[in-house]
Amino acid sequence: MSLSPRTIGAAILLLIVAALGCELRDDGETTLVLTGSSTVAPLMTEIAKRFESENPGWRIDVQAGGSSRGIADVRSGLAQIGMISRELAPDEKDLRAWAIARDGVALIVHRSNPVRALDRSQILAIYSGRVRNWREVGGRDAEITVVTKAEGRATRQVFLEYLAPLASAELHADIIIGHNAQAIQTVGGNPHAIGFVSIGAAEVDAERGTPIRLLPIDGRPASLDAVAAGEFPLTRHLNLVTRSEPGPAIEALIRFARSEQLHDLIRAQSFAPLQP
Repeated sequence: MSLSPRTIGAAILLLIVAALGCELRDDGETTLVLTGSSTVAPLMTEIAKRFESENPGWRIDVQAGGSSRGIADVRSGLAQIGMISRELAPDEKDLRAWAIARDGVALIVHRSNPVRALDRSQILAIYSGRVRNWREVGGRDAEITVVTKAEGRATRQVFLEYLAPLASAELHADIIIGHNAQAIQTVGGNPHAIGFVSIGAAEVDAERGTPIRLLPIDGRPASLDAVAAGEFPLTRHLNLVTRSEPGPAIEALIRFARSEQLHDLIRAQSFAPLQP
C-alpha cells in the first residue's frame, strides 16, 4: 500500500516532534509541559513568557504541585521537565538536574512577635514538639502554632537537613500547608505562629506589607543578599529536571533559563542568579 506525500509528511512531523520531546497540538503549536515545585513555578512562568516571545510557535505550560510531583511526572512522561527546589536525592540519580537559580529557606514569625532570633537547639525543640510555649524561648506566654510544609515539599526536606537527625515523621505540626503563599498567609494571620518558607517569597510579601518577620539562622540574616553571598546556612539550588539527555527543544529552554540574560528576571523574582 502506497502512502500519499501528505501522509508521509505528517508522519515525519510527528517523529520530529517526538524526538524534540514535546507535544504537537491540533492548532500546530508546540507545547512543553513543566510541573513541580511551587517555589520554582512562578520563576519559570516568567522565563516561559520571555522564551515564548522570542520563539513564536511554542507554548510552555507551567504547573505547580510540589517537587515530588515534578519528579513523578518526568519519570512517567506526563511532563518533559520537572521543577524541584532541592538537589536530586540518591534514588533519583537516574534523572538529570540543571540549576537555574539559588534560594534560601527562612523561618518566619508574625511581625508583632518579640522573639528576634532562635538558635538551632531552640528551633529543634519547637519543631520536635518539646517546646510548646513562646515564653520558653524568650517570647510571650502564648502557645506556639507550628506551621509545617506537607510531605514531598522540597522546602520541608531542606529544613529537615538543617535539623538532622530529626526525622520527617518526628516533625511537629499544628498546621500543615502546601506552597509558600499558604505558609506566609497563615503566619501573617496568627501572632503566635512560626513557619519555614522560601526567603525570596517571604521578603517580597514582607515588603508588600504582610505582617511577618524573617528570623536569622546561626547568626546570619535571612536575606537574598546573604544567599547571593553564600553566607546563609539554608541555601538551595532551584533545578529543572529531565529524564535523560534533553532533546533540542528542551535543551534550548534549559539553556535559555540558565543564561546570563535572565539574571534580571531572576533577581526580580527575588532569587539569586547562579555564580559565574
